Amino acid sequence: MRGLSLSEKGSFRRVQAASARWVAGLLALTAVAWLAALAGLLAIADRVHDDVPVLLAVKLPLLSSRPELIFAGESRTLYQVDPSLAAQLIGKPQGAVVNIAYDAGEPLALLAAMRREPDRFVKAHVVVSVAPFLFNEGVRSAAVYPQDVAARLGVIEQMASFLPLRVGTLIRIIREAFAARLAVDQHLADVGPRPAAFGLKIIDRTQPDDRWPADIGSHAHYANWDLSGPKARFEIGALCGMVALARKVTVVVPPWAPRYDRARDSEWRDKDDQYAALVTDAGRRCGFDVLNMASVPGLEQGNYADEMHVNASGVPIYTRYLVPRLKR
Repeated sequence: MRGLSLSEKGSFRRVQAASARWVAGLLALTAVAWLAALAGLLAIADRVHDDVPVLLAVKLPLLSSRPELIFAGESRTLYQVDPSLAAQLIGKPQGAVVNIAYDAGEPLALLAAMRREPDRFVKAHVVVSVAPFLFNEGVRSAAVYPQDVAARLGVIEQMASFLPLRVGTLIRIIREAFAARLAVDQHLADVGPRPAAFGLKIIDRTQPDDRWPADIGSHAHYANWDLSGPKARFEIGALCGMVALARKVTVVVPPWAPRYDRARDSEWRDKDDQYAALVTDAGRRCGFDVLNMASVPGLEQGNYADEMHVNASGVPIYTRYLVPRLKR
């Protein structure tokens, strides 16, 4: 009986080991199949990708008014520059100034739009805002990773860069590629409706006190700080490429909320100075102006919706400060 029991236990262990091997093998095959499918989707996305994303394409009908001052870039222009007020400040009619900025807007996308419709930009002053995440290789989140930079990496480099922890970024690359292609097929940039308020959007809420970052030095835009990767190379190259396609190009480095003190946050100050210097050096080399606005007089803490963006009360203050400082 004792021998029979030992035999049964041995058989059970062998069955368990065999089952574990089958499960491991099945999981491995599933992982390989999933990676192959993902690689296939990324390859298709690379083929259909268009450098003008849908968020920019829907703003381009504003160019039909042949504006002479075009504000572009990321969200701190989208939510902070009022084209109607800007037109008044320069003594021009409505439509002479437009705002084609969009959330996480990148220079590569604007350059593609300029190349596609050169006659709409060649006589215009193009003012484009930039943010640290556009150049910092350490920021790889899906929400802000520049899609045109991702498209230039190739499938193998994309997977090596974002797997396993940033699979959401890869999913966004695929989704945005198909959305951009659909926008091209539907000719949204040409026949789409003109956005209201000449492209300005307003943030009508203020972030609760417990949601404000304690400091900017540890902000996600400065995480794993690295200005030596493809982001900085491609996006700076795009800024330089705009110079020949417009009457004038100005790059704006916008401020953060005044509750944060650069003098007391050396990590933030040093990183911010490095990215501003990167843009300034490129401006000297390529021929565009740089306006580094560390602060805006009159723009108080109460005028900010969050650490980066002003609320409705801050829009006219920001616009009135910015526009007169543009060398025309």
